[in-house]
Amino acid sequence: MNTNTGTTFARLITSALLLLLLASCTATGMTRGTPSERRQAIQEMRQEVLTELYSIKPDTKAQIESASGYAVFSNANINLIFASFGGGIGVVRSNGNDTYMRMGEVGIGIGAGVKDFRAVFVFHNNDALKRFMDVGISIGGQADAAAKAGDLGGSVSGEAILDNVTVYQMTQSGLALQATIKGTRYWQDADLN
Repeated sequence: MNTNTGTTFARLITSALLLLLLASCTATGMTRGTPSERRQAIQEMRQEVLTELYSIKPDTKAQIESASGYAVFSNANINLIFASFGGGIGVVRSNGNDTYMRMGEVGIGIGAGVKDFRAVFVFHNNDALKRFMDVGISIGGQADAAAKAGDLGGSVSGEAILDNVTVYQMTQSGLALQATIKGTRYWQDADLN
């Protein structure tokens, strides 16, 4: 390995570790504290994410209001060469009721980096919502590029529609270039429900 390649790789790893630390710090309020404090932190995250989504894509507000339900998740993802791992927390709203959820994901593919992102799931019918709540498994592919810190940088993410569920993803911070096939498991958080 030549010196420039080694230095670039070392910088990438250092940046990835710093971003992982940043991502874990932003989720701390949602994973530590009393159950009441954790629920409050998740509710605040949900409102911030929806406000951001509505400002980026205003038509989503009407879509969410007419849906059978929706979910908002905060997720941190790490991709190291051939493997991808992630975890997060969120809330599903249906008929005015909230169900607090956790998530974990693993994947295979090529890439490197760390990414802190938010996802909004819009369930267009009761069957799609019920499947998500009962089964809670999602398998799919992802290819993206993200280089964002605070208001600086940019990300390529988007919207996917599958089986009466629309998913919007927004990168908060991260440095990642990846193409992965991953499986994600969602389950109810017994401590918060």
